[in-house]
Amino acid sequence: MRVIVPPLLSTRQFIGCGLLVLSLLLDNAAQAVEPLYGKNLTPVAGLFGMPSARSAALLSTGDVAFAAHGALASHAVFDASAFEALRLDGETHRLALEWRYAFAPGWELQVELPWVSHSGGSLDSLIDGWHSLWGMPDGGRDTVPRDQLDFRYQSTAASLSLRDSASGAGDVTLALQRALVDDNEWQVSAGLGYKLATGEDRELLGSGAEDAFAVLRANWAPAGSRGQLFGQAGYLRAGQIAGLQAVQERDLWFAGLGIGWAVHERVTLLAQIDAQSAPLQSDLTALGATALLLNVGARWQVSPRWALEAGFIEDIRVETAPDVTFQASLRFTP
Repeated sequence: MRVIVPPLLSTRQFIGCGLLVLSLLLDNAAQAVEPLYGKNLTPVAGLFGMPSARSAALLSTGDVAFAAHGALASHAVFDASAFEALRLDGETHRLALEWRYAFAPGWELQVELPWVSHSGGSLDSLIDGWHSLWGMPDGGRDTVPRDQLDFRYQSTAASLSLRDSASGAGDVTLALQRALVDDNEWQVSAGLGYKLATGEDRELLGSGAEDAFAVLRANWAPAGSRGQLFGQAGYLRAGQIAGLQAVQERDLWFAGLGIGWAVHERVTLLAQIDAQSAPLQSDLTALGATALLLNVGARWQVSPRWALEAGFIEDIRVETAPDVTFQASLRFTP
C-alpha cells in the first residue's frame, strides 16, 4: 500500500494560516494605547536625555502609575577616518523606575530614575553564533576578544574612554505632560522635560550636564478597531559634555511612529520606528549620522492593572544604535 504524504505548507500558506488564527482571536480586543519603552543606549547617544515614546493619554486626576523598564544592549562598532577613531565593544545594562502622577485635570508629572551598568558582558558568543547561522556580517566581532569592555573615541578635538566596568545611578529625568485633545479616538498632549546631571560622567553613567526637551505626542485608536497608531516629535537642548564640547551637537531633534495590533483582549503586538539626530559632528556613521531604530515587541495584559512587555531594538541604520537591545517592562496602571 502506498502512503501519500501531503506537501509541507509554503511560506505564503503558513502566513495565511497564521493570520486566520489571529483573526479568530480579535473579538473584544483591548484598545489601550501605550508605545513600547525604548532608549538608544550607545555610549555617546545614551548620554543625552532623549525621552522614550509614551502614550499621549494622561491618567485620571489623582491616579498614580508605576513601571520598571530593563534593557540589555550589545555594542560592536570599530570604525575610523583620517581624523577620528571609534571603538565600542561591550554591553550596557539599564534599569529605569518610572512614576507618573496626575495632579490636576489634564496635567501629569513623570519621574524616571535609571541605574546603568557598562561591562564586557556575556552575549558575544550568542550573537556570533546567530550571525554565523544566518551568514550575517559580524561587524568585526571576530577580530577582538569576546566579552571585553572597550569604549573609546578619539579625534583631533575630542575624546571619550571607558575600559573598566562601571555601574551606578544614571541621570534622573523630570517631565510635565499637558493634555491638548482627549476624545474617543484621538489623544494629543505636549510635554516639557529636564534631565539632571546625577550620573557619574567619568564612568559614562551620565553626561555630567543638564538637558531640556519639548515634545508633542499623539494617539489614534478608531472606535471598534483593533489597531492603534501613536507617534511623537520633539526638540532637545543638550548641555555640554566634558571631553566632547568641540564636536558635540547641542540642538537635537527626535521623532517616532508606531502601530499596535490587538490580537487578543490581553495581547497586543507593537512595532515602532524611532529617529534621532546625530550626537556629534563626525564623519563616522555611528556618531555623525541620524540614528534609525526599529523597536518590536508584545504586551500581555496580565490583569486589569498589570502588564508585561518584551521585545528588542535593532539598528536599522547600522552602527547608529547598539547591535541589538533586549528589553522588558512591567507596568502598573490604576
